[in-house]
Amino acid sequence: MTNMSSPRRPALIARQFALAVALAAGTAVLAVPGFTDAAYAQKKKKKGEEEAEAGKPVYTPAFVKAYQPLDAKLKVPGVDVAALNAEIDALIPLATTPDDKLALGGMLFNAGIAGKDYALQLQGAETMLASGRAKPEDNGRYSVIAFQIANELKQYDKARSYLQKAIDLNYTAPNLGKTELQMNLAELYFAEERNEEGLKYLSDVIAAKKAAGETVDAKLYRRGVSVAYTNEIVPQVYEFVEMWVADYPSQENWRDAVNLTRNLNDFDGPVLLDLLRLGKKVGTLKEKNDYIFYVESADPRRLPQEVVSIINDAYASGVIPKGSDSWVEEQYKSATGLVAADKAALTSLERDASAATAKLRTVMAAGDTFLSYGDYAKAAAFYEKSLTLADADRDTSLTRLGIAQIGAGNLDAAIATFKQVSGLRAPIARLWSAYAAQQSKPAMAAATGS
Repeated sequence: MTNMSSPRRPALIARQFALAVALAAGTAVLAVPGFTDAAYAQKKKKKGEEEAEAGKPVYTPAFVKAYQPLDAKLKVPGVDVAALNAEIDALIPLATTPDDKLALGGMLFNAGIAGKDYALQLQGAETMLASGRAKPEDNGRYSVIAFQIANELKQYDKARSYLQKAIDLNYTAPNLGKTELQMNLAELYFAEERNEEGLKYLSDVIAAKKAAGETVDAKLYRRGVSVAYTNEIVPQVYEFVEMWVADYPSQENWRDAVNLTRNLNDFDGPVLLDLLRLGKKVGTLKEKNDYIFYVESADPRRLPQEVVSIINDAYASGVIPKGSDSWVEEQYKSATGLVAADKAALTSLERDASAATAKLRTVMAAGDTFLSYGDYAKAAAFYEKSLTLADADRDTSLTRLGIAQIGAGNLDAAIATFKQVSGLRAPIARLWSAYAAQQSKPAMAAATGS
């Protein structure tokens, strides 16, 4: 982690998503199809095939005979369910028809509620689902119930299986849609600290939604960023950040994105400068140290115009009141005194860097200088030239080429350039790429005031 003190830890709250299904809260009782008396059940037995074909319930007489008195006992207020375990166990093998099993499942679940016995509740929910006789509209609900109970019992593989079934059945409830179910499935991985698998699941969900033309809920991104950042999982954290700020480019999100990238890396001055340049673009420089680091990274001796510009921003915003910091005043005075000579040397610098025999140092100096003055077309040309030289630092040249291309309005070219960046600069390139994508969407660009 970086030792810089200025960035605050992003306000990304790790939270478990609670499902709005009362049945799993341990207080609700399931209403399942029951049956009348034993005589009616006997009648069903004699006409079993006909009744089954007609879709009517078919019960086993022995099951009914054992079920009814046990059911009455279990419905007594304050019943001691544990004391009836022997009778419950004896009833289970008597359930042979699908309808027996549906009724049995409901009894087991409700008994588990009364006895605060999660294992019994899960057995009941699983029995109902396995019966094949639950109403189609109940299958999703029972699957969610089974997931919740299995989760309480830390039976995560089983919980995932039932939750996926509910998702496949397109189950929804008030305040509980497909996205919430998918979030909970990811949480099952995170509960086991199988973080990379959970992040892969979230990433696949996001990709599927995008492929289907659906809007991706911001909480999918936030959760991915939070887990990946907290556990320092790279490059996944940068992948989620890039998607997040591209789709939800609020100033707060951008600030978190820039800060977490700083926090996860020890960037030296030249690398940090390119991240802080983005911070300036998206309005995330809010603290004194943000500007201090910018001034140090730019250096009045190398980029005096850029130093003057950033200090003027600090003064204008009130983050660093004029006269409040002698070091800043010194840097400002130094940079201001160098600007005139720097501008006067632009023509000769351009000539020298354009020469066929120009060395990398001269070519890069020209690119950096013209970039600092906002002459993006010239800057881009010199960065492109630097890439043809054998000793070029490709990642530096590509990063700054992409920045220059954005400045020149060549957004697609910039995105393609940033994709080629690797190594330490890769996460910075991802953020710049997200910014370029944002600029191609006028409504989103307006959201950041860019």
